[in-house]
Amino acid sequence: MPELPEVERGRRLAEAVAAGRRIERVWCTGDPLVFDGVAPRDWREALEGRRVEAARRWGKQLWFVLDRPPHPLFHFGMAGGFKTPASTPLQLKSGPREDAAVWPPRFLKIRLRFDDGGELAMTDGRRLGRILLRDDPQGEPPVARLGFDPFLAMPPPKRFSELIRARGANVKSLLLDQSFSAGVGNWIADEALYQARIDPRRHAASLTDAEARRLRARLAAIVKRAVDANADDARYPRTWLFHRRWGKRADALTTRGERIEHLTIGGRTTAWVPAAQH
Repeated sequence: MPELPEVERGRRLAEAVAAGRRIERVWCTGDPLVFDGVAPRDWREALEGRRVEAARRWGKQLWFVLDRPPHPLFHFGMAGGFKTPASTPLQLKSGPREDAAVWPPRFLKIRLRFDDGGELAMTDGRRLGRILLRDDPQGEPPVARLGFDPFLAMPPPKRFSELIRARGANVKSLLLDQSFSAGVGNWIADEALYQARIDPRRHAASLTDAEARRLRARLAAIVKRAVDANADDARYPRTWLFHRRWGKRADALTTRGERIEHLTIGGRTTAWVPAAQH
């Protein structure tokens, strides 16, 4: 699933292609699930002729600020993303393989053409993404229900500890709760807990102040490093659990030779290192 770094990569791509340009033409599929029941004709009427002033993101939600409402809000779901004719598609670990030479791309949901001839498309092969219209994207659901964004607005250490202790869940489930930490998904949660040396099964309220500070610091550092790398996982440090966590391999080891085990927490596969996480 695209997590915060992947969605930020999409935002930057959209900003480069769309910001300051007028939407000249809109194509979209008649998918009532992805478009929340809004018909293609209504999307064309809402977007064609509008100027894109900026692309914004909070957590995994991304939206365009137009010269007047409504504004389009995008969520990539499990396998969605933005594409342009010239961009190299981001290959997710669990996503479908795509041919960058094909345009329009496979699994197309919406395609925008701008007044300079540039184009931007969102694809979604699993139909779990959403494309919505909102008068005030940041002030309305789903964005208004989200917690802090660890890249844009990480709480200070004391507040982070308070938020941790206020929840009655294990720490892995809490990190995945978008009303707590918007944009954190499975691999970021596992990476942060591994680097902070915290057992993912621990009750969040049991963390000491020192452990909460350590978790906050590692979460912030991981997200920043991944965003700085533009979500290109080949540029992530080789010591990261990320490179060894996939596939539930029984013989999986970290670069330090520690055994990686897998368990299910909150319905999600969790990779962790019992020898290092307590």
